[in-house]
Amino acid sequence: MKKIVPVQKNQDYDVDISDLTYQGLGVAKIDDFPIFIENALPTENVTMKVIKVKKNFAFGRVVKINKKSKDRVELVDKAYTQTGIAPLQHLKYDAQLKFKQHQIEVDFSKMKLDVQVNPTIGMDDPTHYRNKAQIPVRMINGKLQTGFYRKHSHDLVPIEDFYIQDPKIDEAVVVVRDILRKFRVQPYDEEANKGVVRNIMVRRGHYSHEMMIVLITRTEKLPSSGEIVAEITKALPEVKSIVQNVNPQKTNALMGKKNKVLAGKSTIEDTLLGLKFDISASSFYQVNPVQTEKLYEMATKKADLSADDTVIDAYCGIGTISLSMARVAKQVYGVEIVPEAVEDAKKNAKLNDLTNVHFVCGKAEDQMAKWQEDGLKPDVISVDPPRKGLEASLIDSVVKMNPKRVVYVSCNPATLARDVKLFTEQGYEVNQPVQPVDQFPQTVHVESITVLERK
Repeated sequence: MKKIVPVQKNQDYDVDISDLTYQGLGVAKIDDFPIFIENALPTENVTMKVIKVKKNFAFGRVVKINKKSKDRVELVDKAYTQTGIAPLQHLKYDAQLKFKQHQIEVDFSKMKLDVQVNPTIGMDDPTHYRNKAQIPVRMINGKLQTGFYRKHSHDLVPIEDFYIQDPKIDEAVVVVRDILRKFRVQPYDEEANKGVVRNIMVRRGHYSHEMMIVLITRTEKLPSSGEIVAEITKALPEVKSIVQNVNPQKTNALMGKKNKVLAGKSTIEDTLLGLKFDISASSFYQVNPVQTEKLYEMATKKADLSADDTVIDAYCGIGTISLSMARVAKQVYGVEIVPEAVEDAKKNAKLNDLTNVHFVCGKAEDQMAKWQEDGLKPDVISVDPPRKGLEASLIDSVVKMNPKRVVYVSCNPATLARDVKLFTEQGYEVNQPVQPVDQFPQTVHVESITVLERK
């Protein structure tokens, strides 16, 4: 029998908002049929227009708020919601922190795991925290523009103040944009796969204030590159590195394989927990330095390391967690799939005079199996996987190595809860609260630290 959907597209309905999804959308129900609504908060009553109807749910947008939540704040700029830069900007900051704690609780309870989750550790200033920007460059009405894409589209919304980025980075983007306009550099045309500059990437050291500008181009040749470099250097004294990254492919991937240093060094330096790090154009380096220090300090503390311990750091990146732990442990082994990151990690170990760290390039799951076969017996294993979480084979290798504890740094509560379930089925348990850390204020993302110990 065909299910009758109780709502129609383009119709208005008055609804009560009962919950927030993990994407930050308000949830309303009509005859038990869920409707997901942007810019709506629990406890509110809104008039909403249905904009899309599927078989089991619909999407709506707010026409009018009839009853406001006490947690609502005025939008700073609706462009931040349209582009997905700050999807939670309408929610008070302390309520954002509760939302993130709740998100983790929900995912653990779905897995039927009885785990306590601590309140989320937030920021004193939950704005202007990002130390890296990747800004598309496009032609709009005959003018080169920088900004961000409207959600679910490739339509550029011109933006100069990005709200969650270091203001010095926002300034630098505008300066570079104006210089590109001056020399009539053609922005990338996605449809035709023509034009020169695709993106401007800016990185800035939180402590060092060293700045890197990366011009991501479709073409090998950057017209007027000498003049452009001279003007950037003159206008932005913090710039210590100007790099051209060449990406000729018709692709959504941001960067190509080839980097050319146009001026200065190939890296900038910054510090994290007193350790020095060289950061290249392609390095993965956490974007919120203030919260990263809290996250890694806590991960090292929760690892409860002694001077006799051997540690494995899976997904080690440029060595940020490995080097933090190497200051305490006897020996640290790191594995990472990105060859450039492994090279950076080795350089960073040298930079900090740490000789008890050994980095290997490879897939974490394969290398873990190899180390396990070689008889490596770590006391602690630290994992910091991408959003998709851990492969089951990696969990098997970890369990066979039988470490005293596993420190799991996660950026996705759903895959975290799934993986913890697999660990508990193989003799590990969570016997201290999970600790969320707000790495990405104004957005729905949350990092957390979970410690698993042998039963």
